[in-house]
Amino acid sequence: MSLVGSGPKSPDIARDVDRVRDARSAFRLPPTSCDMPLPAPPSLRGKVAVVTGGSRGIGREVCLALARQGCDVVVAAKSATPQATLPGTIHTVAREVEAVGRSTGARALAVACDLRDERACETCVATAMARFGRIDILVNNASALWWQSIEDTPLKKYDLINAINARGAFVMAKLCAPHMRRNGWGRVICMGPPLPKTFEQYKNKTAYFMSKCGMSMVALGIAAEHDGVVKANALWPATVVESLASENFQLGSRKNWRKATILADCVVQLCGDERTNGQTLIDDEYLVNRGLARQELARYRCDPDTEPPRLLAEHSGTDGGGDWDVKRGSVKALREDRARSKL
Repeated sequence: MSLVGSGPKSPDIARDVDRVRDARSAFRLPPTSCDMPLPAPPSLRGKVAVVTGGSRGIGREVCLALARQGCDVVVAAKSATPQATLPGTIHTVAREVEAVGRSTGARALAVACDLRDERACETCVATAMARFGRIDILVNNASALWWQSIEDTPLKKYDLINAINARGAFVMAKLCAPHMRRNGWGRVICMGPPLPKTFEQYKNKTAYFMSKCGMSMVALGIAAEHDGVVKANALWPATVVESLASENFQLGSRKNWRKATILADCVVQLCGDERTNGQTLIDDEYLVNRGLARQELARYRCDPDTEPPRLLAEHSGTDGGGDWDVKRGSVKALREDRARSKL
């Protein structure tokens, strides 16, 4: 999931982005009762994580963050061979995990996995069990983007995003959670949003929310069904996050993004968090409530001098987030989509 690109912007879009950014530069996060510093990252030596969509972007950052804590990582994604238009594969990230592991003990396993294929998912989990003998953490990160109206959503596209997002997350959680329960400990983290609070938020994103909120519901369902043995939460960025999708879909400029490390740090914190369960979390709010000083959020800016607008944040009344009226579908139709978007 990546959300902003470095491509050229029209004067109108550039002006609109700057207007939104300036209006929200002094954003407000919900008050927190936490007066302790952010807890140190937990040691994850002996744990095994499966990360879907792990070949680049947010997934890659999550793989490396877990490896830094000694966690063995199964890098699961479709990209098994290099492609000119797609940087990174499961093998390149696995090598990076192994490099980190020379100092932390983390090991890597690269598994080609198309989440639309149930047998491929079963093979992924079976391969992980054969190699490591356990699965403790599942990060359902892989997903497909489609921000268009109901009328402009072909059924083939509807089926695609739901097969990858909601169904893929469901299948992987169904396969991994029993292993976690047998171990007496587990974490499932789905990169999904809070459920929209108003009907206006569904505008031009109904199919997308059906698929992405499906991912969130997978986390909530796992939390409800496993009595705290397997804790599960959904995690969503407040801002556009740097990734290949952000670049390809030209969702603004880098000064309006945060680095993917903010989500990776949230994942690591959740692995050591014994209290948070069955929640839909916003990345910066979660870190602040865990103890991160608000001014320290600046470390995640892509442009160190610019605080990105929290366009994707839940519409909670705290910062005016949730009104990201942006259309995106096919990269081939990018010019038309940008012309119909408001940032």
